[in-house]
Amino acid sequence: MIGERTDKFYSLYEKERKKVEIRLKNSLANRKPYSLYKPAAYIIEEGGKRLRPLLVLLAAKAVGGKFTGAYNASVAVELLHNFTLVHDDIMDNAGKRRGKPTVHVKYDTNTAILAGDSLLSVAYEFLLKDCNGNTKEIVAAFTRGLVEVCEGQSLDKDFETQKKVSLDEYIIMIEKKTAAMAEMCCKIGAMLGKGTTKEINALAKFGKNIGIAFQIHDDLLDITGNENDFGKFVGGDLVEGKKTYLFIKALEKAKGADRKKLLKVVEDKGIKPKQIPEYKNIYIRLNVLRDAQDEIKNYTNKALGSLKILKRREDKEIFTWLADSLIKRNK
Repeated sequence: MIGERTDKFYSLYEKERKKVEIRLKNSLANRKPYSLYKPAAYIIEEGGKRLRPLLVLLAAKAVGGKFTGAYNASVAVELLHNFTLVHDDIMDNAGKRRGKPTVHVKYDTNTAILAGDSLLSVAYEFLLKDCNGNTKEIVAAFTRGLVEVCEGQSLDKDFETQKKVSLDEYIIMIEKKTAAMAEMCCKIGAMLGKGTTKEINALAKFGKNIGIAFQIHDDLLDITGNENDFGKFVGGDLVEGKKTYLFIKALEKAKGADRKKLLKVVEDKGIKPKQIPEYKNIYIRLNVLRDAQDEIKNYTNKALGSLKILKRREDKEIFTWLADSLIKRNK
């Protein structure tokens, strides 16, 4: 029975993902000038899980709405997400994304900045197509999500030069940089579906907490994942000297030689790739991998707890399936 439900939910996800994919490509097709929209379309063509559009659609349905009333908004959130990716890649000087050259590498930095801006502009254009009667509230929620993402990215950049970052500070950063987008997707989906204030707030909480769990799981995958599955250089966060949940927790618990080695990462702003196994062993010794797993479960349970307000069992089950998929993924 569980297997049947899983297959059913996965089939629904794939079906809706393909519909969103077509709409995404059409959102930028035949727009001129090509010098602007071709680079913008390039990052969309790179694909992705399209989880954010799915959150919009599922939230709309969960409060009694229909997918058809939220398709344009689902495109809008994915365009917004890709806008952030283009600009993040420029800031991080990233050469590749999903195995392909980033927009600023394939074209140039100025083109990438403008292409990113165009994605944001078209996102608002599509969002407005689905607004009906509560436009001000929906646009405000969408804009708030964008503001939070920018604030989160700024905090993340600040952490690069801060010698010490607390776990509380880190959680605030990922609440903004990662979780705010998931929170916003659930919120506007529920608003478009004409949900009650309680339903909208409950689904927004689901998005926020599952977004936090998602990011901590991402931090965990960076050191425990398989490179072929993960699609990124395993241990890359340590090499870049990023202050992730694992690193901050390890520094909080470490003493003696282990603490000196971790402080050296901060001082040197990273480690050499050949040192990754040594630092992974420190994480294992300090039990921070288990700490991260416990925290992922904690935030996932918080997310699932907010689903009690939903009336239909199937809506609760599909959100539960989605949460389970996100925290058990290997990439």
